[in-house]
Amino acid sequence: MRSARPAGSLAALEAENRIVKARLRALTSEVVRNQTILQKSQERELELLRASSLGDLLRILFHDLKSSYQLETVVLALRDPGHEIRHLLWGDPIVEEHRHEVLFVDSLAALAPVAEGLERPWLGRYRGKQHAGLFPGVKGLGSVALIPMRHNDAIEGVLMFGSADKTRFGAQLASDFLAHLGLVSAVCLENGVNRARLLRSGFTDFLTGFYNRRYLQARLREELARAQRLGRSLALLMIDIDHFKQINDRYGHLAGDTVLHEVAARIAAQMRTSDTGARFGGDEFAMLLQEGSVVDAERVASRVLHAVQARPISLATGVEELIGLSIGVAAAAPTADMRDHKLLGDRLIAAADAALYRAKSQGRNQVAVAEDIVR
Repeated sequence: MRSARPAGSLAALEAENRIVKARLRALTSEVVRNQTILQKSQERELELLRASSLGDLLRILFHDLKSSYQLETVVLALRDPGHEIRHLLWGDPIVEEHRHEVLFVDSLAALAPVAEGLERPWLGRYRGKQHAGLFPGVKGLGSVALIPMRHNDAIEGVLMFGSADKTRFGAQLASDFLAHLGLVSAVCLENGVNRARLLRSGFTDFLTGFYNRRYLQARLREELARAQRLGRSLALLMIDIDHFKQINDRYGHLAGDTVLHEVAARIAAQMRTSDTGARFGGDEFAMLLQEGSVVDAERVASRVLHAVQARPISLATGVEELIGLSIGVAAAAPTADMRDHKLLGDRLIAAADAALYRAKSQGRNQVAVAEDIVR
């Protein structure tokens, strides 16, 4: 007859059994959790792949991912040394809404050392000294996930999740689905940039590289709406090359093209990244100053005039010409109840144009300012 197992040994087995069951429950819970996250990730990836524009892509990243993963914040850092992406996104409401969550940087290393050279997603506790620059103005974070957006062996950006739960992102969480999300996001970003480039090509003047009149008028409506929301003003410069017809008549149209190209380059050198330059038509250019007053615009106009006059333009071997400009300046301050941004934009153009022709009638090669603020 088998002897009875000692009571102490039985208690030890029962305790061990409880530990094993607890571990099994934890593993099962982790598997279910990872499976749920994986399913959500696949759904979000499909949405990202369906994004029709850069703005739509950002909307999914900020709104859908944040809601789906129940996060406190989602921040996107984009490597944009040539400022191309931020130019392509100018005027998009989603960027204005999330201006603190879209970080455009020349180098990811300048943002934070941990963001540079990420091979895999980094998951762990939120550390103020290391991560504060990645989540500007966000308080109460417990853990974070930094997801590299890698494509063609290069990091295009970092997608960053922030949670108040200190245990949300840790070593126990499978990161393969996050790595795949980063890859899909990078591919979608490249596709969105390429689509935006194609769209912009229809708004660009081939000779000067400036935007054309159609783009300026569309951008003008967007900026007026933005100025209205912020309670700011918007300034416009209309710029005309003095005696341009004489250049064409004397030296030919190729020389005229040279003047247009060089004048555009000198105007561009005086623009901020937030300003918009356009070839309005023929020998007339326009510059839109975001959040600009009449005083700001007159100052910029004087700089543009000086930059173009500073040295002659070489038209052919041994042929140089000093070029003068006539510039009209106007500003608009939309009232809170104004609804027709197109009409206000047309009035702003007309006011700047009237000032331009006053500069011409007063002797050319000077700046004239509209008498009243357009409202």
